[in-house]
Amino acid sequence: MATQTYNPVQDRGVSWRDYLPFLDWLVNYKREHLSGDVIAGVIVAVMLVPQGMAYALLAGLPPQVGLYASILPLIIYGLLGTSRTLAVGPVAVVSLLVASGIGALNPATTEEYIALALTLALMVGIIQVAMGFLRVGFLVNFLSHPVLSGFTSGAAVMIALSQLKNVFGFDVPRSEQFHALILSTISRIDQTNIAIFAISMASIGVLLYFKFALGKHLKALGVSNVVALTLTKIGPLLIVVGGVLIVSVFGLHQSADVAIVGAVPGGLPPLTIPLFDVATWQALLPIALTISIVSYMESISVGKALAAKRRQKIDANQELIALGAANFGATFTGGYPVTGGFSRSMVNFTAGANTGLASLITAGLVLLTVLFLTPLFYYLPNAVLAAIVVVAVASLVDVGAFLHAWHYDKSDAISLLVTFLAVIQLGVEVGILVGAAASMGLYLWRTSRPHVAVVGRIGETEEYRNILRHETQTFPNILALRVDESLYFPNAQYLEDVVLGHVADNPQIDHFVLVCSAVNYIDISALEVLRDVHERLRDNDIGFYMAEVKGPVMDRLEAIGFADRMGRQNFFLTTHEACKTLRQLGKAQAF
Repeated sequence: MATQTYNPVQDRGVSWRDYLPFLDWLVNYKREHLSGDVIAGVIVAVMLVPQGMAYALLAGLPPQVGLYASILPLIIYGLLGTSRTLAVGPVAVVSLLVASGIGALNPATTEEYIALALTLALMVGIIQVAMGFLRVGFLVNFLSHPVLSGFTSGAAVMIALSQLKNVFGFDVPRSEQFHALILSTISRIDQTNIAIFAISMASIGVLLYFKFALGKHLKALGVSNVVALTLTKIGPLLIVVGGVLIVSVFGLHQSADVAIVGAVPGGLPPLTIPLFDVATWQALLPIALTISIVSYMESISVGKALAAKRRQKIDANQELIALGAANFGATFTGGYPVTGGFSRSMVNFTAGANTGLASLITAGLVLLTVLFLTPLFYYLPNAVLAAIVVVAVASLVDVGAFLHAWHYDKSDAISLLVTFLAVIQLGVEVGILVGAAASMGLYLWRTSRPHVAVVGRIGETEEYRNILRHETQTFPNILALRVDESLYFPNAQYLEDVVLGHVADNPQIDHFVLVCSAVNYIDISALEVLRDVHERLRDNDIGFYMAEVKGPVMDRLEAIGFADRMGRQNFFLTTHEACKTLRQLGKAQAF
């Protein structure tokens, strides 16, 4: 019978075709993919038009900027991205970061604010493209899932609070602190505009019904999945139309002081130029770095999750290039930083998107909206857009992630909570830095005290396991110790203390075996500690041996001369071989 040998994927280098993923799906496009792409493109466009306007207002920008950011960036990503279903465009978290970063610079005019947003998009594009070409996408892995979850939840809370002024209809002083926003809102609650509040609550109620209940009702009525999905996603569009009609018919913008969007410029997106002065770039660099990393993490996590459902592949570095190029498109067509959004991508996937053509269709429909439909948004209440933002970000507050982390690993739960609290009290930029620092600190603390187990032989087998967990056979003058962590500077001293402590407590020990089955790396600090342990044990007539040393680790020990210094006969392939050899010396007796 023929056997098949599995060959691991090897780096074959990068060709120019790798930077143009659309060549793959365009050349091999299948007719049966068209219906899914068209349906998905239409449904996402229906979501994106009101969301784009709402997120632009969240970012402190005019609503048309959100529409501009939903045209050329989508086309560019659709051609260059490796995900077939990721929906790129304005998202809530990035919009909050834009508002936070630009707001701190106190621009004097709307034009200056827009210019800073364009510059920020260009900087994000440069950073992401550079990371992609340098193939350093792995660096974002240093932001752990708990940190990202805490950041997203904290940002969602602050986004919702930032919309309270539009929900209640009174001014709330800008702040990046949770308690300040809450206290300011409570102190002004008597200034609530009843008409605005009613529109907000009605809009939120409609959106919640469409999001959580309508699908079940349609399913009970036997409506097809595609039709049901389409209907459940038109909630934002419905409240936009309803809000426009109510305000325009009853003149609420005049009689009840309901704030409206006003005139939205129509026509093709303008050709825009960012700022290039050094001072501005220096001021925006921290927020540009934050947006680059956070937006990429959100995008790649969604893209990978959806690709896995169809057994497709995502190229992390090409995704950086595609997202960076999309931000270039936003820069020069009046937009602001964009990335892949979770909710729209899920809808794109569920609606049947098969290729990047779905993104091109979405962009085309948004373009038609900008060209012909912008006058219809004149009477659109800001309260409706606020409701869209609040409901969209509510699902980002992930209490379940904290509870899951708490039950599994409390240190991860702590890093999540620290990040969340830092975001809502110190601001989104500082918050994610604090969270990353907390995560790294907890990791160092956890690995500085690795699990160390005394192991013994299980019955007459060659298996050696923790004597506290299994019924084992040990030997009085042999100490076999397994360390379940790579050895490096934070834990090297701890290991020395554990070894010398066991030796001091057990004077009958003649041989010490360090079991390295879980050791993937030994740094220079740990190596020095191992030398010290070797010398101290030798001074006390105790042999020092190492077993189950992995190949790459052994290569380093040999290259530095440590193996020769200890004696190559003191290295064993298995723990059983070590104990069997040492027992034959005549000093070890089983008990």
